[in-house]
Amino acid sequence: MHPRSLAAWLLCAAAAALPSLAMPADAPTPDDPYLWLEDVQGDKALAWVRERNAETLKLIAAREDFAPTRARLLDVLNSRDRIPMVARRGDWLYNLWQDADHKRGLWRRTSLAEYRKARPQWETVIDLDALGAAEKENWVWGGAECLGPDYRRCLVLLSRGGADAKVIREFDTVAKRFVDGGFALPEAKTDVAWIDADTLIVGTDFGPGSMTDSGYPRVLKRWKRGTPLADATTIFEGRAEDTWVGASVDHTPGFERTLIVRALDFYRQQTFLLEGEQLVRLDVPDDARISFLHSAGVAGDTLLLELRSDYRAGERVFAKGSLLATDFAAFRRGERRFQPLFEPTETRSLAGVATTRSHVLVTINDNVIGTLEEWKRESGGRFVRRVAVTPAPGNLGVIALHDSERRDDPLAEQYLLSYTDFLTPDSLLLGRTGSDRRETLKTLPASFDATGMRAEQLFAQSRDGTRVPYFVVWPKGAKADGNNPTLLYGYGGFQISLEPWYSRGMGAAWYSRGGVLVVANIRGGGEFGPRWHQAAIKENKQRSYDDFIAVAEDLVRRKITSARQLGIEGGSNGGLLVGAVMVQRPELFNAVVCQVPLLDMKRFHKLLAGASWMAEYGNPDKPEDWAVISRYSPYQNVKRDGGYPTPLFTTSTRDDRVHPGHARKMVARLRELGQPVLYYENIEGGHGGAADNEQRATLQAIEFTYLWQRLAAPRSP
Repeated sequence: MHPRSLAAWLLCAAAAALPSLAMPADAPTPDDPYLWLEDVQGDKALAWVRERNAETLKLIAAREDFAPTRARLLDVLNSRDRIPMVARRGDWLYNLWQDADHKRGLWRRTSLAEYRKARPQWETVIDLDALGAAEKENWVWGGAECLGPDYRRCLVLLSRGGADAKVIREFDTVAKRFVDGGFALPEAKTDVAWIDADTLIVGTDFGPGSMTDSGYPRVLKRWKRGTPLADATTIFEGRAEDTWVGASVDHTPGFERTLIVRALDFYRQQTFLLEGEQLVRLDVPDDARISFLHSAGVAGDTLLLELRSDYRAGERVFAKGSLLATDFAAFRRGERRFQPLFEPTETRSLAGVATTRSHVLVTINDNVIGTLEEWKRESGGRFVRRVAVTPAPGNLGVIALHDSERRDDPLAEQYLLSYTDFLTPDSLLLGRTGSDRRETLKTLPASFDATGMRAEQLFAQSRDGTRVPYFVVWPKGAKADGNNPTLLYGYGGFQISLEPWYSRGMGAAWYSRGGVLVVANIRGGGEFGPRWHQAAIKENKQRSYDDFIAVAEDLVRRKITSARQLGIEGGSNGGLLVGAVMVQRPELFNAVVCQVPLLDMKRFHKLLAGASWMAEYGNPDKPEDWAVISRYSPYQNVKRDGGYPTPLFTTSTRDDRVHPGHARKMVARLRELGQPVLYYENIEGGHGGAADNEQRATLQAIEFTYLWQRLAAPRSP
């Protein structure tokens, strides 16, 4: 039930064990007798998982509302009345489509002219279900890296069961088959980029010492077609303590360049230009995000910087959260003349950046409501702003359709604009820079009756006086009488914003039954830019939890709900959020849905990708950091007779990002303490929790049925 929307997509889902999943468990200690549950595919651990799953299903699936809830959710997930989300590659728009007949999906394509139609004709390129059946593998789509400008050759990424680690194989999109003797890489967390038709840059598991402590590539090599991978030439090496290294290759005629990135941690990186065999480091702030505006056959090469910290250029200091533009050639000569295309305020933050041939499209959040500005590059390199008229007030997403490798690209100034809010189904429009006239390409049919419903934004005051916004979505007929089943959702980490989204699943299984949804925009997220995020990391992480608690208390104070009818939900970092808040304020909630969570913060950095998150939480091996972390780490703070509501923990055996051991061990400890607890672990699904719509429907039905069981109560006459 993590929010999924078209806008979010535009801006950014029983199997053999992966090597990366076969984590050696340390010997149990008196402090942690459940380390054996970190053995992801161990017989003893999986037997424990099956027992917990059976217990949960016996309690939940036996309820009379479970089967109809699952059926409604599956209908929503398999509905053909969905907007097919597309990515442009040359003349084609590609899409991955899953439904009842194609559980793992079809990778398919169509033209823009055909896509405009109500029922476009699609050409299947890869049938994942047929491929998996033929190869006796549970393949889940992982994406494709294709070589322009014709995009015939693609490196297809396939995941077993939805894990982050992928198998990579070269595919011919014209012949629609894998290339005999083509590039192929075994299962690993791999970074790959095309240099040309016969050469790749590859970062993968080359053997001992080739991966970082976080489990990502540490070494980049140049690999020639027809040669063994072992003979690939090393072009860059990071350090074991780095998060990852990677490469991107720009093939724009006249602006060809290769960038090498060394991620020092989750937020800081060094960027190098690869010129011949020489690496030239770009003098940009380590925590800035860089991109370029340039096009084939068009003069001008603009460097764009998105700042995460204040930046001094000459006599001027630009605030964190700003977007700056400068001529790249002049920048390389040592000049530091920047034009700000966006500067933050107390309520406005940068939400996204896209580029056409001559424009920078800037999406902005103003009190978590989307707006759009166009900045056109004029002769001389200066930019002129135009504020676009867009649907409001809701969530906007923009993706440019421009193919920079084509000198005469007919879509050079066109872009896709999505809009949605809590009560308005997603729409997808085709726009052109310089104009507010847009063609509606697709509109999601309403899946629930919003008549009489309303959504509003309110503010709570946190412990330190900070105003924290949150959205409330009211079902028809609901009023502030303290008697509404209410689900409070939050995340609060990694500068990720929770913006309005239209949820057909919520409509089918929550709003229609009288449930209220609340979405909290707490610190640690990105709703107000880097400052909002940085206010709640490391030694200040407790502020995220204080904000969430403040929203919960405000809901009770305003009589939107009561503690008896208030449930909370979060996944991943949001799972840590609800786990910590459950332990700290158990009397404030009556249900907790904790999905693919971090919970053992003493060992998070030793499990899978956990080392890469120390920039968010700190290093538990440092006494000064552990002194802070130990105060909120859920696994270390649960206690007997804690008065906790009966929680539901969910995870996936195939999650190779957040280790399933977090949820397993937390449940084991709660059971040891005599605390009632429910647990469900899907064998497939990766960090998204499910690999196909049937699995998603089952998982979501478990969650919704549990919530309704815990929070629904007869209303007074």
